[in-house]
Amino acid sequence: MTKDVVALTRTMPDPLSVLAGLLAGGPDMLAGVEGDGAVVQLCDEQGRPLVSVEAPLLVQVRGEAQRLLGASEPEVPYWWTEARATTGVKEAEQLAGTFAARIATLVGGTAWPREATRSLAVVKTDGMRAVPTPAAAQPAVDVLTDKVAVVIQDRPVVAMTAWLSNAFRAVADADLGLQIVTPAGTRLSPAVRNNLPGWPSRWVVQDEKDGYYDGLSGAVLHWANGLFMPVESPEATPEDPRTPMADSFAPVVADDGERQLAVSFRAIHPADERLVLGGALEAVWRELTGEPPAGWGTEEPANLPWSVRQLTDVAYERAPEPTWLVVVGSPERPGLATVRISRTEGGVEEDVTLAFGYGPGEEVPTDADVIRAAEVLATRHDLQSMLVQVRRARRDLSVPPRFEGPGVPYAFVLGADEVREMPGDRARRTPLPTPPRELGPKRRPALYYSFPGDPSDLAGWADFERLVTHLKGD
Repeated sequence: MTKDVVALTRTMPDPLSVLAGLLAGGPDMLAGVEGDGAVVQLCDEQGRPLVSVEAPLLVQVRGEAQRLLGASEPEVPYWWTEARATTGVKEAEQLAGTFAARIATLVGGTAWPREATRSLAVVKTDGMRAVPTPAAAQPAVDVLTDKVAVVIQDRPVVAMTAWLSNAFRAVADADLGLQIVTPAGTRLSPAVRNNLPGWPSRWVVQDEKDGYYDGLSGAVLHWANGLFMPVESPEATPEDPRTPMADSFAPVVADDGERQLAVSFRAIHPADERLVLGGALEAVWRELTGEPPAGWGTEEPANLPWSVRQLTDVAYERAPEPTWLVVVGSPERPGLATVRISRTEGGVEEDVTLAFGYGPGEEVPTDADVIRAAEVLATRHDLQSMLVQVRRARRDLSVPPRFEGPGVPYAFVLGADEVREMPGDRARRTPLPTPPRELGPKRRPALYYSFPGDPSDLAGWADFERLVTHLKGD
């Protein structure tokens, strides 16, 4: 049975409805509050948590329940209420399901997953014992050692929920790794993949044959010394520390026609109280899809309709601390971006990682589309640099626990200020067979470098490396 349950309701659960759900475990349950009131916990007699309930979130973006849960959703706006059961306590899992089912019944709506929310009966709790609250009462953390925090997620897509985002921050503050453990069928949201730190953090996938393996590298893993770590091959030597690869990680040989266009760029704006953020991302989105982003948020699900003004207000409120955001597109044109806004000596930086998904028969944007998007960034949005790639990968943008080939360079753009700072004609005279294209005014142009962009040919990376080496003057 899943550890997480979600109620999707047209009406916000009111205090009486929530209380009725909290008391589904019987009169011996006690309610506690964590996270400045954002999380309500059901506890046993000793005050140890059994079920943690997140504050309801108003979702105003269409398609998020389908993207993250594979579930049908009410018409927007609707309320998303998550409950997480303490791992290893069967009654706690039943209690979480009963809570979500009662909420959905009392205020109208549905609960996910259906098999976890069938019963409305009171769960027997006599003699129940729960593990102590781990990682400073972080409800998302299941196991804590002196090396890593382990999070168990049994859901179709591991998303950057408020709980998981808090776990990321907690392990960073404690100088620990974060290891996310999932069943074989689970995928990652790009928002989680893009933020997963390096070693010892990893995505751990359960596997019938090999036990566990790394969902991003394929290395077979085992639990040792307080963390999941690679299994050493019998042929391994200190000079050649080989690690066996899981058979389940093998790539799909057949080309199913699905593609992704990946765009990463950095814009550095002069610090000005009139500065509006998010305009660079919206400009790229419009040029490549013909429409603006659908929604955004500081976590997943993205719950707010797209608004550069609201986005800017949030970033200003959090300054000088950085702001991390997720931005999504419509279900008809899958798109997802993560944005990091930070104040630096150079001004206000926007670091954007963006991808769009395309299925068989759908055309990836043309070279003219990409050039037009790059020119808008270079002339209106303080572009520093931009890299565009094409890759064979899922249309829905989620990350599966198997090998997906890397993207290949499609285009690289150098902003006007960076071009001016280079000595002589270095930026224009490069080792590439085709000279760069000038974008913007001739007296102060940005430069657009093109590559073949064939996702089946990785030779483009050699050309890209030669270009970067040349631009650095090495």
